Amino acid sequence: MSAILCGAASLAQAQSPSPKPPKSEAKPSAPKPQTAKPESKPEAKPAAAVAGGAEPTLVGQFGTWGAYTATPNGKKVCFALAKPTTSKTNPPNRPRDPAYAFVSTRPAEKVTNEVSVMIGYTLKPGSESTLEVGGASYAMYTQGDGLWIKNAAEEARMVDAMRKASDVVVKGVSAKGTETTDTFSLKGLAQALDRLSRDCKQ
Repeated sequence: MSAILCGAASLAQAQSPSPKPPKSEAKPSAPKPQTAKPESKPEAKPAAAVAGGAEPTLVGQFGTWGAYTATPNGKKVCFALAKPTTSKTNPPNRPRDPAYAFVSTRPAEKVTNEVSVMIGYTLKPGSESTLEVGGASYAMYTQGDGLWIKNAAEEARMVDAMRKASDVVVKGVSAKGTETTDTFSLKGLAQALDRLSRDCKQ
């Protein structure tokens, strides 16, 4: 599971426009969300990492999306988290860690509904990754095993499309050249974000 921890740590660290490379030794503690149901256990470690190492609390499950809050260093963090409904690799059946999609809000940093994906493997440096939703394709920049939108000015439009669409498709290429396609159901995302917008006011 160390790959998940390191990958999730990169998600937690790489939130600025010019993120620093994640430190491989950064392995955040990963307590389970106290209110999580048994089927939420796989999300516990990446959720804790995105929460800055603080213990996240599952405040609601909406379709495929869990809504979490945490307060690392006294600063509230809220995020929705989901796993893909289908994952494909080319060549087929290549091993990889689980993938997760996040939509995070950090009021103290004036960040609202930031979309990121932990893809479950080290991405090929310089490779193009995309997020497809609502008939549009958005270019994503890569670092380690994390993806973020390249053009931050498009993020609000992308999130709006995610609220209305039925699914989102994320495509990437691993350092070994394996192509991946992950499809995330968007059922419940709008409700999860609405809940978090109420819970995450400072």
